[in-house]
Amino acid sequence: MPESPVSAVRGEAFGPWLERQLRRADMSQADMAARLGKTRAAVSAWITGRAEPREETKARIAEILGTDLASVVTRTVDVPTGRPVRWHHRPAHADGGREYGNAAAFAFDADLSVLAREATQNSLDERRDDRAPVRVHYTLHELDGEHLGAFLDALRWDELQPHYEEASRGNQKVSRSLRSALNDLSQERRLRLLRVDDYNAAGLTGPEYSDGRFAAVVRRQLDSHKATGGRAGGSYGLGKATLWATSRFGLVLINSTLSEPHEGRTADRVIGRLDLPWHELDGQAYAGPAWLGEPDTEPEHEGVSRSWWAGDDVLRSLYLRRAGDDPGTSFLIVGAYDASGAAETLEEMHDKLASSIADDFWAAMIGGRSVGPLLEARVTTLRNGDVFREQLIDPHTRHPSLSRALQAYLDGETVEELTAADQVVQADVPLVVTPLKDQGRPRDKGLEHRAVLLLTPADDQDAQLNQVICMRGNRMTITAQRPRDLPLGTPLFQAVLLAGYATERDGTDVVLAEAFLRASEPPEHDRWDRTEELTTTYQRGALTRLKEFRTEIDKTVRSLLGKREITRNGGPAALRELLKLDIGANAGGRRAQSFPTVRNVEARIDDRGAWHVTVQLRLPEADDPWVLSPVAKFDVRSGGRPSVAWELLVGSETCRADNGTIIVEPGVRTAVFSGITDPATHPVRGGYARLTVDVPKARGGAV
Repeated sequence: MPESPVSAVRGEAFGPWLERQLRRADMSQADMAARLGKTRAAVSAWITGRAEPREETKARIAEILGTDLASVVTRTVDVPTGRPVRWHHRPAHADGGREYGNAAAFAFDADLSVLAREATQNSLDERRDDRAPVRVHYTLHELDGEHLGAFLDALRWDELQPHYEEASRGNQKVSRSLRSALNDLSQERRLRLLRVDDYNAAGLTGPEYSDGRFAAVVRRQLDSHKATGGRAGGSYGLGKATLWATSRFGLVLINSTLSEPHEGRTADRVIGRLDLPWHELDGQAYAGPAWLGEPDTEPEHEGVSRSWWAGDDVLRSLYLRRAGDDPGTSFLIVGAYDASGAAETLEEMHDKLASSIADDFWAAMIGGRSVGPLLEARVTTLRNGDVFREQLIDPHTRHPSLSRALQAYLDGETVEELTAADQVVQADVPLVVTPLKDQGRPRDKGLEHRAVLLLTPADDQDAQLNQVICMRGNRMTITAQRPRDLPLGTPLFQAVLLAGYATERDGTDVVLAEAFLRASEPPEHDRWDRTEELTTTYQRGALTRLKEFRTEIDKTVRSLLGKREITRNGGPAALRELLKLDIGANAGGRRAQSFPTVRNVEARIDDRGAWHVTVQLRLPEADDPWVLSPVAKFDVRSGGRPSVAWELLVGSETCRADNGTIIVEPGVRTAVFSGITDPATHPVRGGYARLTVDVPKARGGAV
């Protein structure tokens, strides 16, 4: 038989397509067989793929389904039914239980920085093709006028508004927030959307209700369904809650292009989810959650809204149309805002998103000669469809020194000793991984992993200085820590610590270190410390190994900077030279006292040439207050050390400044004070001499 003119273009396989159309039309295989004059076995064979009907039978199927032959032949769209897309609100629990909000959403501060960190992390964890980066696109869109009206109509706002009004009547935090959001929408007639798209990701694959990525995100709380070989920075379980928490209305729409077919299709699987508190409407009690979708016809889930394969008109009206066919997911946050209040205008929201992505994921956006970047990110802002700002995130602009350090490592261009300002020095840092509780002998110390420390001179554009940025896995920043016991006058630097998979090395130690550090992170993934998972999974000593790791990092930084520690009482020799303590002898009749010692010193020179000094002191027990009089002096090459005046001298929570003195109350064992020198009193420019600080007792002070 000659091929139909439309048969050259085919979408989904015939069997899955027909099965879904029968379900959508609430028609059984036996019903279709009877109307076609065929046996049920014949229809079953079509659905299972063992056979396919002739062209004239397809024409009859089209007639029964109420569509044209082209739709049956190409199978690129579903046949329209009398079951329109609608919101389904979950009925209240039969036992009377009530939820007044999603507890997972309160585990994070719902500001834009947290959203950018959690959402981008989830996209990185779902990276599909290792040969290409995940592409993440944040789009802010402000609507008003007819654009707002058209969007609310497409959203079926008339169905939602009564539920919002009832849910906002309570006294709980969620209800008060909803009242404020509804009032602002009514008075300002303006709405902000934030869309988070990723490409080269897995997409929300899997069935509607049972295990899979789709159900983990759309149907369940605290569920993760990731398969990233242990590299995951977090999970959909808790991090996904930030999407809904960033919506003033608790409302997120979703469109996903799948990496694996579902119901024979991959493109434009759409659903909406709304999180409201328990409420009553017209005598009916509702649990809170609601879903936008097609009514399910399966007996087990009849009436529940399920995802549907949306057409182009629907995607455009809901601002869910994706760019291209690459797998991934688009989350549209309705009523997006920054809960911290720091970013109120569109421009401020744009800047906060861009800077947050750059700060947390700059390393993932760096590639080398043999290793490509893991991530590409951009932020776009629109008003009523018109783009007025678009920004591709460039890690080299935001973090030039750190980017240079990682680039050199990935390119194999690090050095053993710094001799130029653009060089990067590399050293290994040992991390001992404690054995699991069910492995090894109880006294086994564990396996040593060699993390990588990269250090380079700081750049003028660096916002933060003298820090070690620590990361693992997909190179998301976990924590930024300042090395302890750095001598005064230490050259300004930046450093990166790569552990686990971030080292781009292979080996058992890499796998074990990745899992160990992952277990030591809280849900925010912002530090390596004691967690329940760490203490319940690993043998005793795990926290000690983390503390030793921190000590080794600090020691390696000092070594690379050429400031080696001398193990004598009183601290490092360089510190004793640069910061002198001149405490007078004890008065008679008072119990013997030892001298205060320096625990840490930090200093920098500002653009005016003024020294900014922060000193941490360790103090012995005393019956009376310590009254100290810090004196700043320049250590010039010849002659005496001229004193310079303090422009500002301030205490802290542990001490106070009073007329040029620092007063520390009895019982305080650690005190911190800061000072800024007055450049007008400098005999030479600040950068031409070292600074020393004497801390003698004040005259007449009760020390």
